[in-house]
Amino acid sequence: MSKRILIIDDECAIHTIVQVTLSLQSDWTLLTALTGQTGVAIAKAEQPDAILLDMMMPQQDGMATLKELQGCSKTAGIPVLFLTGGAQAADRRRLYKLGVKGVITKPFDPVTLVSQISGFLAWS
Repeated sequence: MSKRILIIDDECAIHTIVQVTLSLQSDWTLLTALTGQTGVAIAKAEQPDAILLDMMMPQQDGMATLKELQGCSKTAGIPVLFLTGGAQAADRRRLYKLGVKGVITKPFDPVTLVSQISGFLAWS
């Protein structure tokens, strides 16, 4: 069965790059949301296998979105990976302490994205 990945990112270009990458390198399905609020609603309804979450978004940033996802019984068990442009070592440690499964730095390499996601989530 194909994995379903939800990307929550306010940049449409990121959605496009991830969609093209997943379609060329895997059989995974991509669900998309441009805001944290929409992403949480989609996660509740669709129960994706993993979430790629942007740190910097208007209205509700990645940390607030993560907190909302973790606070809901329907979404608390969904693994979250952050896609971010500015994660320093201290930021990464804090994210891992909060239960985040991985941090992928923007700009990311589309060639290695699927293997990075698989590695962080121990998917074969």
